[in-house]
Amino acid sequence: MPAPLAIDLDRSSPVPLYFQVAEQIAEAIRRGDLAPGSRLDNEILLADRLGLSRPTIRQAIQYLVDKGLLVRKRGVGTQVVHGQVKRSVELTSLYDDLRRSGQEPATQVLALEPRPVAEEIAPILGVEAGTEVLYLERLRFASGEPLAVLHNWLPIGLARLTAADLEGRGLYELLRGAGVRMRVANQRIGARAANPAEAKLLDERRGAPLLTMVRTTYDDQGRAVEHGSHVYRASLYSLEVTLIER
Repeated sequence: MPAPLAIDLDRSSPVPLYFQVAEQIAEAIRRGDLAPGSRLDNEILLADRLGLSRPTIRQAIQYLVDKGLLVRKRGVGTQVVHGQVKRSVELTSLYDDLRRSGQEPATQVLALEPRPVAEEIAPILGVEAGTEVLYLERLRFASGEPLAVLHNWLPIGLARLTAADLEGRGLYELLRGAGVRMRVANQRIGARAANPAEAKLLDERRGAPLLTMVRTTYDDQGRAVEHGSHVYRASLYSLEVTLIER
């Protein structure tokens, strides 16, 4: 059921009406009057109730979607997004971080199969181009929202992994359970626009901003045991780094 929402407009103000609507909805979200997951009235009902045009309401809603406060879901409507996932830059898995923060992680395994390794990834894993490695592709959810598309390449025989394992536990937890002692990782963080396939999986618009993370993890013998290339919804995910003066 749509959440009740009180909006007072000053039609004599120079502040655009769409912005007045957007700011009052944003303030209701900040106060907690609109909880994460709350559904708003559709644009037609809001426009009728406030005596505004539908394009004005659409502009206000889009403004809040672009700020990461609302999300449009096909067949559901417009909802308040869940709180952004904040993750420290440490040698941990996303699944474990979400579970610790109470974000209810879930995983859909899109691919789990041996594949010839690409030329650019082969030297990272210390194998010849074309060598078969284990390829994983997963869609990770947080509190029911699609959050990230994860791609991983692992040496064959490192651990016996099944789709059921990966749906219920994090990759690093499974590797440690198989006796892999991960010690250090190199990581690069960036950003780019979502391509059509990523936008569809993440329920974002084409070209929406995504955070990217490329990581190679090494064991206590210095061997590369996992290489990952992942994308995250920028509206729902951020990374925190502690800086120390030397």
